[in-house]
Amino acid sequence: MAEEYFAGTKTSDRYPIWTRANVGEVFPDPVALSTFDFAFHNEDGIQMSEQGFRDAYIRIGAFEESEFDPDNPVFLGVFGGYTYLNASLMRIFGERAPGLSAQDIDDAFFGVQPGIPPYEQHPDDVSPEAEARIGEVFGWALTTPDLPEVLAQEQEANALRDSRPDFASMGDHELVEWVEDFFRDGFQELFAQHIFISFLTTVPLGIVSAVCEAVGRPTDAMKIMAGLGDVESAAPSMAMWELGRHAASSTSVSAAFETGIEGLDARLRASSELECGEFVGAFDQFLRSYGSRGPNEWEMSCPTWETDPDLALAAIDRMRVSPASAAPQGHQADLAADRERLVAEIGAMLEADPEAQGQFLAGAHGASVLMPGRERTKTNCVKFIQEARMAAREFGRRMVERGIFPDVCSFAMLRFSEQHEAIDNPEGWRELIEERQAIFDTASSRQEPFVIVGEAAPLSSWDRRDAITAEPVSNGDSIQGMPGCPGVSEGRARIILDSHDPTALEPGDVLIAPLTDPSWTPLFVPAAGVVVDVGAALSHAIIVSRELGIPCVVSATDATKRIPDGAMIRVDGDTGVVTVLEA
Repeated sequence: MAEEYFAGTKTSDRYPIWTRANVGEVFPDPVALSTFDFAFHNEDGIQMSEQGFRDAYIRIGAFEESEFDPDNPVFLGVFGGYTYLNASLMRIFGERAPGLSAQDIDDAFFGVQPGIPPYEQHPDDVSPEAEARIGEVFGWALTTPDLPEVLAQEQEANALRDSRPDFASMGDHELVEWVEDFFRDGFQELFAQHIFISFLTTVPLGIVSAVCEAVGRPTDAMKIMAGLGDVESAAPSMAMWELGRHAASSTSVSAAFETGIEGLDARLRASSELECGEFVGAFDQFLRSYGSRGPNEWEMSCPTWETDPDLALAAIDRMRVSPASAAPQGHQADLAADRERLVAEIGAMLEADPEAQGQFLAGAHGASVLMPGRERTKTNCVKFIQEARMAAREFGRRMVERGIFPDVCSFAMLRFSEQHEAIDNPEGWRELIEERQAIFDTASSRQEPFVIVGEAAPLSSWDRRDAITAEPVSNGDSIQGMPGCPGVSEGRARIILDSHDPTALEPGDVLIAPLTDPSWTPLFVPAAGVVVDVGAALSHAIIVSRELGIPCVVSATDATKRIPDGAMIRVDGDTGVVTVLEA
């Protein structure tokens, strides 16, 4: 299995370009072997995530089933253990979609990164039939008042936590079979919905950007995409802020925080102080709602706020020490008011051209429905995965007790069929798991290429992360990235490479990160600004920063290596320029 995993996905001449863009936020680390086997590709052929992509593209009308390889993945590839998206297929969608282009897709999902080859049209890329089908779906997307299917799935995802079985009472084989059946019965549909809505968000984004460019106000497009409200990925930050205020107002709770983050959850629960008990009660409600979130939350073997509450408390601590002026609710309200003003103002400018005015207003409306919808579909998937994670961890805990697994999450190094075998015949599995873990750790130590064209170079030729350097930025020098959330701010640069430990980030600092997933979101609140190495218009960092009102720049290539930690910098979210004021 490990050999197949590192050999990489079979590529094709028709769809040769693969990228880490966007998917790097979902799977920032190498994908676990069990996830690769179950969700991507195994001896039975393509699996749920790949099939979800196909279902979504067919539903949009962009492709027909006959255009896909029936035996090998075409949308999701794994090279050197890392997950990649097929950029060729996404560009074809852009070329076939009315009003879009391959460049629009690049701008929305990939950002500005070196090494991306220019689009070259293939004779089969153009399809009038596909264009007509996509046009009908786009028409619906720009006029629908809500997303009833997504909302129904949200209710179902929320109910999963309430109906969680008593995993401790299940037998070993029963646990493994429950996880298998659970995924097969529901994940593909949720994931297909997420991809479907994700690609529809390019429509209002493209319309609003084009109109703002045409009327000479290109930076207003970002502001019209901000302050949308009801964005699921931003909701935990709002709740964490309230918990941070709760902690700041209590002498006993603050004293517990100031002792240190490690073991904080246990200390709070063991405290006899009434205020600590009240905080724990509020925190438990938070975990009930948002416990599925965490670093690399799509990977079942990774921790979440429910499995490791100290991860959440570390972010709450940064809000505890923040001034009241950093409250995200106020920023969101200001952005929402600014958005309404700009939509009315630009709409009035287009009164002489009713067709353009209608398209612009439809685009602004579509953004208010689809962009929050995209984050909601993502959250639905994450909540689903959490239930499987809890069952798998119970299985892992038992195997550790018997000395079969070295770690609770060692299930990630085995196929599901192998997990059944390990129950019946425990000899030798610990050694195999440790061998595979060593291979996984090797992949983690390497810097994966951002773009792969054709066959991937062998993992052994990839640079070691700790050997990669970049020329530092000096006083007065700048890095040009992509504008994210509008606004200008200044602060001390803090290079944070892992959301597990945000304690180096003080209120008013500028967060410099390699990429961001939802576990990073709470760190946006105390920050004066956010700068990310990679990202694009529909990346997580931008969507959340626009809700929280934090000046943001993405696609600032190698910012984490080039900007000196502790330097005073200026972040211009309107132009995408990050300037070092004092190194």
